[in-house]
Amino acid sequence: MKIGIDARNLVPELTGIGRYLFEMCRQLAFGGNELFLYLPEKPVSALPQWPGTTVRIGNYRGGIRRMIWGQTALPRLAMKDRVDVFWGPAHRLPRFLDRHIPRVVTIHDLVWVHAAETMRPRTWAAERLLMKPALESADRIVAVSAATADALKTLLPHCAGKVRVVHPGLSAIGQGSSKDVLEKHGITGPYMLFVGTLEPRKNLPNLLEAYARLPGRVREGLALVIAGGQGWRLGDLRQQIARLGIEPFVRLTGYVPDDELAGLYANARFLAMPSFYEGFGFPIIEANAAGIPVLTSDSSSMPEVAGDAALLIDPADVQSIADGLARLATDDVLYRELSSRTRANAGRFNWEKSAGELMAVFREAIELRAP
Repeated sequence: MKIGIDARNLVPELTGIGRYLFEMCRQLAFGGNELFLYLPEKPVSALPQWPGTTVRIGNYRGGIRRMIWGQTALPRLAMKDRVDVFWGPAHRLPRFLDRHIPRVVTIHDLVWVHAAETMRPRTWAAERLLMKPALESADRIVAVSAATADALKTLLPHCAGKVRVVHPGLSAIGQGSSKDVLEKHGITGPYMLFVGTLEPRKNLPNLLEAYARLPGRVREGLALVIAGGQGWRLGDLRQQIARLGIEPFVRLTGYVPDDELAGLYANARFLAMPSFYEGFGFPIIEANAAGIPVLTSDSSSMPEVAGDAALLIDPADVQSIADGLARLATDDVLYRELSSRTRANAGRFNWEKSAGELMAVFREAIELRAP
């Protein structure tokens, strides 16, 4: 199958959606398909030489020019390459794609609907402007979780019949189980771990407030390590940490590469992920793959992804978070029970299986547009 792909998320360093696209492309390529990857500009890191893959790179740098590329050069390239199906892996489809080309779009979340206040205004505007036309024109819509699928069906009931759920897989992020990463970041004892971009949707202020409510003996025995790059609209976390009087117990590592992240997972007691909203939540299964349980929210996709290897809390209730942290910190019976389920839960998510399910969706789209 000749698959045209909007590969703009491979331009920067890989994060959640970029990693999703990378892993899916790899599986599709090694599955014997012919891929055409369309990028608006040169990627930061060189792409692998996957079999049967053609990369077409434009010269459209910056947000506005990238949007122009997506509606002009991109559909022209797909038509020229005579692709069998076109895939928009991240909320976008060209408005003027040739009408003979079947098209599929993947939706990772509906943050712009359910947590708009946590977004950058520019990103919110782009999602609001471009997602609905993509949903309307798509022959099939892929949702990365059942929770996201349900939200899509509520948003656009007339598109419900086009929605299919294809869970992402689990990426191997490194072999960093040694203690070197702990020494590098000044971590000298047991700790709970937060992983994610430092932005409002991740609910860090409530997590810090909840951690501050723990008894002193618990904090002294279990630090809080926050691993993630600086995002937006969160203010100065260090000021909040100082105001709460928990400076001796909190470590801010900043962004960490995969090998270091693997080491942080491997040595943590548990992952704390009390997000307000997640379309999927990769850190949950990354932590489970390392054998550690998760404290996460009882909303959106998080219960679906965490399965029976997590303790669920109300992300809007600081005391609920604090009670959950205390239980995972001190209740060894509960901790062992959840830990025993972690790797089986992570094992539910496999990229080869995901790519196979995505191919089935592509075939549906082709069959639908064939007449």
